[in-house]
Amino acid sequence: MKIYIGNDHTGIEMKNAISKYLVEQGHEVINIGTNTAEAVDYPDFGREVAQKTVADQGSIGIIICGSGIGISIAANKIKAARAALCYEEKAAELARLHNDANIIALGARFIAVEKAISLVDVFLKTDFDGERHQCRVDKLNEL
Repeated sequence: MKIYIGNDHTGIEMKNAISKYLVEQGHEVINIGTNTAEAVDYPDFGREVAQKTVADQGSIGIIICGSGIGISIAANKIKAARAALCYEEKAAELARLHNDANIIALGARFIAVEKAISLVDVFLKTDFDGERHQCRVDKLNEL
């Protein structure tokens, strides 16, 4: 699977660990994030990951900032981007199952790297349930 990953300066360690894990699992990972500790603006990375994920149907996005909140707000400004901020595995599962989320947002200051990898793993392994949820996702996409 092709995965776009973007981060601000707070998410470098998490991005690197997730990327390494995903490459080991056989995924294609495209780094859109920063690689230095110099302060950068998370909206730029949220927007770019969302644009690329939406344009590349079937791909998934991962976005990381300090809390995951700001970068997810930025990503969700892009039409057809459905970024879900996840701190628990059940949230990651439901984001895919019910909302067909195509981007997972993570907070580097609030969750451990190992937990982040677990969240990403659940997110990638869960398929959209469709059926009764499709009309709701269609409405999200129309906003």
